[in-house]
Amino acid sequence: MKLALILAYKNLIGSGLRTWLNVGILAFTFILILFYNGLLDGWNNQAKRASIEWEYGYGELRAANYDPYDPFSIQDGHQSYQPEEFKMLTPILIRQASIYPNGRMLSISLKGIPNDQKLLKLPTSFLSPEQAKIPVIIGKRMAATAHLEEGDEVLLRWRDKHGTFDALEVTIVKIFDSDVGSIDSGQMWIALAQLQEMTGLKDRASYFVANSNYSHQKRNGWRFFPQETLLEDINKLIASKKISGSIMYLLLLTIALLAIFDTQVLSVFRRQKEIGTYIALGMTRMQVVGLFTVEGSMYSLLAMLMGALIGIPILSVLAINGISFPEVTQGMGVTMAERIFPVFSLQLIAGTMILLIISATIVSFLPAKKIANMNPVEALKGKLQ
Repeated sequence: MKLALILAYKNLIGSGLRTWLNVGILAFTFILILFYNGLLDGWNNQAKRASIEWEYGYGELRAANYDPYDPFSIQDGHQSYQPEEFKMLTPILIRQASIYPNGRMLSISLKGIPNDQKLLKLPTSFLSPEQAKIPVIIGKRMAATAHLEEGDEVLLRWRDKHGTFDALEVTIVKIFDSDVGSIDSGQMWIALAQLQEMTGLKDRASYFVANSNYSHQKRNGWRFFPQETLLEDINKLIASKKISGSIMYLLLLTIALLAIFDTQVLSVFRRQKEIGTYIALGMTRMQVVGLFTVEGSMYSLLAMLMGALIGIPILSVLAINGISFPEVTQGMGVTMAERIFPVFSLQLIAGTMILLIISATIVSFLPAKKIANMNPVEALKGKLQ
């Protein structure tokens, strides 16, 4: 094996530019696979963390007749509860409402949440009565849509439990910045006690957000959704992005492997005298096949070395400083930070290295196996086979 490695290395170095062209495209593919998958893993980690901190917590306990994907369920989608029986849970009540900023009308979801809650990162402390008569908080996307700023007053209209319309002026006391668009766009947050009083829905909630100590027990009229279920949409989105991205770097990998395959076919064709000499000196046919296979697989080793020399500085800078995305992506309804920090895990790096080594070895073996059928005498005479 040692002799095969030495001979393969000398043959590759002796091939000059042809070797470095093959190594270069393999190294580029190696870096590209790491970059794209590292970017998606970083996005995935940040999106999950932000969703947990701002929206999902450690699960949701929803009223049986409330469906977040069905706006028609909001009107009656709530259940009564006793606060002492729902410990380690943060109640949220949702009502449909409208606001009238600058003479325009916008339909919104009015969400009530306790102003003393600590589970979610929403700045609910600003919902205390000391801030304003009816304080509300909104996200930056909602503020941009409604052209509202902190301190602005806007007319809010809602329905109570009997379907009767009522309206009051509310004050924007805080505009928060979150990567989670699903708690921001078209939504306004108000103190739960105040919303329950305004609508006459005392001790009623649409859903609860669980904390880390919550242990679910079946409750009549409520359905529990664990954190893993709530994060499925993000996982599916990332998986679809990985599949679409794999097509791109699979094409590059195919081109690189095709170049190695052609090089090995040419080597077997042009070096028949050399192959005959190896066999005449005592090497078995399979040893010669192994020599050519090692020679081809060594392209991947040199490619990883080159990729490390070029990629480590570039990918390290990206992992530390992150990659900035335009603000237009923040309004797509997808949890995405303005700056994503790629994550290059040991599993990702090792998996990519194994993929390159195995692929290069396979495409090197296919043309080399022809050596097993060669006649060494004819090869030494220089006759083509």
